[in-house]
Amino acid sequence: MDSKVKLNIERAENELRLAKAVFNLSGNEESKINLGANPDDTFYSSAISHSYYSIFYSARALLFAKNIEIPEQGQHQAVYFKFKKLAAEGVIEKALLDIYENAKEKATALLGIFESEKAKRNHFTYKTIAQANIDPAKESIEGSVSFLSGIKEMLKNEL
Repeated sequence: MDSKVKLNIERAENELRLAKAVFNLSGNEESKINLGANPDDTFYSSAISHSYYSIFYSARALLFAKNIEIPEQGQHQAVYFKFKKLAAEGVIEKALLDIYENAKEKATALLGIFESEKAKRNHFTYKTIAQANIDPAKESIEGSVSFLSGIKEMLKNEL
């Protein structure tokens, strides 16, 4: 396996492990206390973010395996549009594109939340938003597992 492909798969796997870890940490009061976090703290937004990065690195791996160049600047958009083109050409299943788009949408929403919340530090919304992210975080992790599995299967068949 090409070193760029291998590196990106390893990064995707690592991001997925981290997404699962912070998701599980959110429900473990004892672990949070041991880390110096508040018992009410949750990390579901981080689980969504790490799930997105798992998908991003998986997509990069596939693009590298197909010798598709990715620019240094604007990689997230470039990877997405190149991946979308492969779906339109029928090279990859549309279901993988759907997972990618869902993760991208959640990551964008989190960025929007961050921007709006920056101005309202210490507001109760932090806790409300974090708790409300449990279901999207579960969906993100499930999507990331499916996406990574699909990409690995494609790479196994191609390489």
